[in-house]
Amino acid sequence: MQPKVSKFGGTSVADADMIRKVRAIVQADADRRFVIPSAPGKRSSDDQKVTDLLYLCHEHARQGLSFDEVFELIARRYGEIAKGLGVDAGLDSKLEVIKGEIACVAAEGGGPDYAASRGEYLNGLILAEFLDAKFIDAADLIHFDKRGRLDEDQTYRVIGEKLKGVQLAVVPGFYGSLPDGSVKTFSRGGSDITGAVVARGVGASLYENWTDVSGLLMADPRIIDSPKTIEKLTYRELRELAYMGATVLHDEAIFPVRHGGIPVNIRNTNRPDDPGTMIVPGNGSEKHTGTITGIAGRKDFTVIAIEKAMMNSEVGFGRRVLSVLEARGVSFEHLPSGIDTMSLVIADSQLNGKLDDVLEDLRAEAKPDSVEATPDMALIATVGRGMSHIPGMAAKLFGALSGAGINIRMIDQGSSELNIIVGVHASDFEPAMRAIYKAFVG
Repeated sequence: MQPKVSKFGGTSVADADMIRKVRAIVQADADRRFVIPSAPGKRSSDDQKVTDLLYLCHEHARQGLSFDEVFELIARRYGEIAKGLGVDAGLDSKLEVIKGEIACVAAEGGGPDYAASRGEYLNGLILAEFLDAKFIDAADLIHFDKRGRLDEDQTYRVIGEKLKGVQLAVVPGFYGSLPDGSVKTFSRGGSDITGAVVARGVGASLYENWTDVSGLLMADPRIIDSPKTIEKLTYRELRELAYMGATVLHDEAIFPVRHGGIPVNIRNTNRPDDPGTMIVPGNGSEKHTGTITGIAGRKDFTVIAIEKAMMNSEVGFGRRVLSVLEARGVSFEHLPSGIDTMSLVIADSQLNGKLDDVLEDLRAEAKPDSVEATPDMALIATVGRGMSHIPGMAAKLFGALSGAGINIRMIDQGSSELNIIVGVHASDFEPAMRAIYKAFVG
C-alpha cells in the first residue's frame, strides 16, 4: 500500500492533550507513516505562538538585547508538553544549544530562519519519541538552492533514498537547508508545503492536512454565519480560493501534490470522524452542476483606470503601461480592458507610497487621455467548475448584488471558466459576500 502523509497544524500540536489526539489519529491507520508537525500554536485566544516567540528571540539578539526572558517562555512551554506526555527527548541540552546558536547567528548578521525553524524541530523530537517513530531532520531532506528556491531534483531524490522502507517517521515542517548547510524556512505556514513535498517524494496515496476546522468552508465564517463545508473541489478551484483569501491550506502547498496527482484531505484533529474536504486532481470531466464551490475575497486594492482614444490600434501601448509598473517594482493582480480603456488592479501593499510616482510615469510614458486612481477597493471571487458554461450564473451573481444595492465597480472573468471576480467599494465587501452566498447557497 502507498503511504499517507499526515501534517498537523499548530493548534493540533499546541499542548500535550492535543498531541495525544494526534497519536490516536496516527495509530488508527497503519498507512499514516509520515507525520509532519508544526510548532505549537495558540492554546487560547490570548496565548502566543512559539514561532512568534522565536522570531522575537532573534530580533532581540540582532539588536544586542537579552532574550533570556522570552526564551524561558519557550523552554517552559516545551517542558510542559514533554512532561505531560511523559517523554524527555533530551530537551534541556537541545534548548541550551539552540539558545547559543540563535545568539551566534544574529551576531554574524544572519537572518531569523534558524530561530524560527526550531519550533517545528523541537516539536518533532517530542512527537517522534511519543509515537516511537524515527525522527528525520527536515534539513536533511528539504534542499534549497543558493537563491533560496526549492531544489526539487535534489529534494525528491533524497526523500526517495532516506524514507524508503521507513515504517513510521516524523519530519518537522517549515524548513530545510541551503547548499552551505544553513537553515532556510518556507514562508509562514510553510509546514503545509513540507507535507506536500514529502507526499510527492514518497508517492503518497493521500496527503492529510489536520487542522482545527472540519474542512474548507464555502465562505469566511467571520462574514457568513455557519457557512457550509466544501465536500470536494479541484486543485484549480482551491488555488483560486486560496489566492483570494481562503487560508486553510498554504497556496504553495498545492503545486507538489498536484504535480504528483495526490489528493488532499483537510481534516479536523478535534473531530477525526468528520470527512472534511477532499481536494482532487481535475481532469476536465467534472460535472457542471450550476452550483458554486465557494466565495472568497480580499480588501485593500487600488484600481488605476486608463483611457485613451484608439488605444486598441496603438502598437506597444500595453507594453509601455506595464513597463511603468516593472520599473517601479509593482506587480498587478488583474488587467481588465476595453477598446479604449485599461484598468490596473493593484494591491495596496504593492503601491505602498508609490501611487503618485506610478501615475506620473503613466502620464509621461503612455500619454493617456485620462488616468485616475480609485482606492478602497475589494475583490470578490465566486468560484465553481464550469461557471462560464452554465447559462444564468453571471445574471444570478449580478442580480444578487443589485438587489442588495451594491454597485459593481469592476468585472473580470478572463479566460478562466472557474470564477467571476467583481470589484466593489471596501465598505460594500461584507454585504456583497452575504448577498452572493445567499443567492447561490441559501
